[in-house]
Parts: sequence; C-alpha cells; structure tokens
Amino acid sequence: MHLPESQVKRGVGLNRHLEEMALTIWSERFSCCEPNRELDNIIELFDFKRVPLSGNQRETMGKTYPYYGAATLMDYVDDYLFDGVYLLLGEDGTVIDNYGFPILQYVWGKFWVNNHAHILQGRNGFTTESLYILLKQTNVTSIVTGAVQAKINQANLKSLCVVVPPRKDLEQFNVLIDPLFSRVRENCDENLRLAALRDSLLPRLMSGELSIADPPAVK
Repeated sequence: MHLPESQVKRGVGLNRHLEEMALTIWSERFSCCEPNRELDNIIELFDFKRVPLSGNQRETMGKTYPYYGAATLMDYVDDYLFDGVYLLLGEDGTVIDNYGFPILQYVWGKFWVNNHAHILQGRNGFTTESLYILLKQTNVTSIVTGAVQAKINQANLKSLCVVVPPRKDLEQFNVLIDPLFSRVRENCDENLRLAALRDSLLPRLMSGELSIADPPAVK
C-alpha cells in the first residue's frame, strides 16, 4: 500500500529542498578547495558485514526490515545486519549517474544490505551526513572499472582524492547540516508511519468494521 501521491510528493520535495540547502552550504564554503586527501582517511567501511540473500530466500521471510542493493531499496526481510545511520555507495551495476557522480543511499535504522553496495560512515571529523554531501559533489568516473559491468572496487574507492576542509571548518559545517538531516529522517519516518496506519485501517474500512464517519482515535 502507498501513501497518497500528494503526500509523497510533499515529503520528497521537502527532503530534496533540505538536501539542496546542505549542498549549497558546502559549495559556498568549500567549492574553491582542491582535493587534498584520499577517501580512505575519512571513512569507515563495513563491507565485511554484508550478506546477500537470493530472491528465493527473501520470499520465505517476513517483510519487516529494508533490504538494500547497489542503487535502491529492493525488498524487506525479517532480520537486519545494521542499526544506525549509514551511507551506501553502489559497488557494481548502477554505480554512477549520467554526470559521473556516485549512486548514494542515505539510510538509517535497522536494515540489511547485499554485496552490491559499499557501506560507509564518516570519521576524522566527517559525519555520515557530511560524507554524503562531499560524495554528492565528487566525480568518481576515474575510479570506475569494468567494460561490461561498471564497478567501484574497495581499493579504488579508498584511493579517491577528495576535499577535506580544515577540522574547525568541517565541525562548523556539521553543526549547520545536522538539523537538516534530522528533519529528513523525521519526514521519512512519518511517511512510513502513516503508510503503516493506512495499511492497517483500509481492510477494516473495506470490510465495514470501521466507518469513515466515525474513525477510531489515533494515539
């Protein structure tokens, strides 16, 4: 079951606006900086925790936790590998957009990831959010390999040269964007809550158990 299209559009539009605000702040402060460090200096990689599940395996599982692939949410499963805020970067298949920027997924909560996405968090002053904004504006065409299927392997990812601002400037940037991403997460979680509420109420409305004229109180 899906949320009404108007609500989905409002939520997506607001989150896109919040992200654009964070991107603008980065551009205003650091667009004149030249790449000065390798990505390996500012990331924690959690690829060793990945476990792929076949379609047949997933069919037998309850649909509770998100199951992510290289570029998108693929399914839901009944267990999770990660719990927290992470950044997913496509490893093979769909790894860059038409302009050479990486395919990224900003995810949080409990979830599972297959072996087609790198799992990252920031370190050395970078939060997951500031790492996301950095990579959103970093062309990665130079580290993509594979003639038949595009791939960004771990070694090439770590060697990517990126802009690392002075620690004090980065801390100030983190303070500015943290509330923006908190709002992004709140918006998405609220949409999911409303979708679940609609899924639970609609069958009861259709069966006549509930009346639209007299809906139950929502706590």
